[in-house]
Amino acid sequence: MENLPFLLLLCAALSYAFPADTRQKKEEGMQLIWNYLENYYGFKKDGESFIWKNNSPMTQKIKEMQEFFGLEVTGKLDSVTLDLIQKRRCGFPDVAGFSTFAGQPKWEKQVLTYRILNYTPDLHPTDVNAAIKKALSVWSSVTPLKFIKKVRGDADIMISFAARGHNDFIPFDGPGGSIAHAYAPGKDFGGDAHFDEDETWTKSTNLFYVATHEFGHSLGLFHSKNPNALMYPVYRKFDPSVFPLHQDDVNGIQYLYESTEIKDPTESKDPALPNTCGPDLTFDAVTTFRGEIMFFKDKHFWRKHPAVRTADFNLISSFWPRLPPGVDAAYEIPEKDETVIFKGNEFWVVRGDTILPGYPQKVYTLGFSKDVTKIDAAFYNGIEGKTYYFIANKFWSSGNQSEPHYLYQKHFCMVRWSIPPFFHLPTDSLIKLLINAMYCKELSAVHGYYFLFSVQSLLLRFVLQDIYF
Repeated sequence: MENLPFLLLLCAALSYAFPADTRQKKEEGMQLIWNYLENYYGFKKDGESFIWKNNSPMTQKIKEMQEFFGLEVTGKLDSVTLDLIQKRRCGFPDVAGFSTFAGQPKWEKQVLTYRILNYTPDLHPTDVNAAIKKALSVWSSVTPLKFIKKVRGDADIMISFAARGHNDFIPFDGPGGSIAHAYAPGKDFGGDAHFDEDETWTKSTNLFYVATHEFGHSLGLFHSKNPNALMYPVYRKFDPSVFPLHQDDVNGIQYLYESTEIKDPTESKDPALPNTCGPDLTFDAVTTFRGEIMFFKDKHFWRKHPAVRTADFNLISSFWPRLPPGVDAAYEIPEKDETVIFKGNEFWVVRGDTILPGYPQKVYTLGFSKDVTKIDAAFYNGIEGKTYYFIANKFWSSGNQSEPHYLYQKHFCMVRWSIPPFFHLPTDSLIKLLINAMYCKELSAVHGYYFLFSVQSLLLRFVLQDIYF
């Protein structure tokens, strides 16, 4: 009963807001302001300290809240204040453990990973992926930060949908009220963003707008007092035709993440990339990668997930800083979560965005002679447990992944029927051209020539007669 004096005084104070209201509504309003100040302003209920006077902790907290939102500072629960605390808002508090902007946490790297742990039934997964990607791109557009999606394992920003209690000690409150929250950069929950599954999520603006705000917290931004800023804690209607960041948001994020990218002053601008499905585009290498397909070209790569309509486009150096551009071949071993990438007479083994220790190594360590200077193409067949390496018009196969040095050499014969002039291209060019055509969907299939080509564990079947370029 230690809170009884506080409750009696608070009921008396609430008569300013509800002069003719019922006892039930008074109690509801009392509970609302109590919870609101506790959740967002560090208010602690400790008995006798809650005396409703001009200098009491309760009054001071209400004044602090009113000042933050630009309301008339009365220290009383008037109708305007009561209306504000019932609006949908971010679950991140307006008062944090640090007092200065410079003291806020930040990521000490420019390439961040994110992973969507589960999906809301309100939207198709493709729409969720698109909204999350678009929200992150808002922040990358004004900073040197890059975001890379992961489909398994830990990520810097773990994204999930959950209702009520969800094992982070900050339960959601059902429909309305707090609809999402995110944690500042750090370990464990640091950077993670949680969305209330009791809300109804839409793809037009709702999820995108809320996610963009929450990712501001994931990057280290605090709430803004500017009602026009994206980082204002109360959600409002959003115009999708307008860039969501206010200058206040831009100033804040650029204060945290000044550009530290070192550019070679002699390096020229990147040449314009050819049209993705143009006649001049071929890929250097193609591989599966954690459920996606990765296409390499010069210093860039595309990542394409089967459930997403568009492909992500990145610099190789933004994902693997030590990897050279212009890779020759690549393949994935899914059961080991490893991808092998070849360039010249060397190869690297990577797991996610990490190059494993001890690499690069020379290709002769795989069992090739030392005069082999390049692997044209390679893939791993998970059904057989074999890896195939293509060089010119020959290929090698390793019979067992536990014995990678034991190679079988065979001549490469594609089909037994007469082969048109198109097929007299070198093996690596042919494979890459076919993959390019497959990717761009510019193959017409009627009858004639069958070509089976396995990229990692995927068996791609091309039925060719005419090729239009």
